[in-house]
Amino acid sequence: MFSIIVTPRFGDMDILGHINNTVPAVWFELARNPLFRIFDQDMSLRRETFPLIMAHTDYDFVDQLYFQHDVEIRSWVSRIGNKSFTIYHEAWQQGRLCVKGSAVVVHYDFNSEKSTPLPEDKKNLLMEHFLPAEALCTRA
Repeated sequence: MFSIIVTPRFGDMDILGHINNTVPAVWFELARNPLFRIFDQDMSLRRETFPLIMAHTDYDFVDQLYFQHDVEIRSWVSRIGNKSFTIYHEAWQQGRLCVKGSAVVVHYDFNSEKSTPLPEDKKNLLMEHFLPAEALCTRA
């Protein structure tokens, strides 16, 4: 598992004092960086060296997030396939699960514009952060 703490900004808040529903997507994106470093250690993010592309994201809002308190973003790998993997995220505030979501990331060759198999050494590194999907449903 990876964990980061995010301090909400004033601009993250909506008129009701809640964190706007678009903000957790940005926080989850930030939380993916340690997993992306498995594939591009220095995060140079060049087409020639960065082999990942986002295929799908989803979010479930379970409870309200508020401006006044820090948010912990927890991330795991919940599925490893032949050419893609899924990252599962949770946003926690004051001991409450507030948002959960996932991102499907595809191993991709930008030159040929085709998905490619995940290298075995990268799969092994992803496995170090693996939590099976069935375990995610019973947590909280």
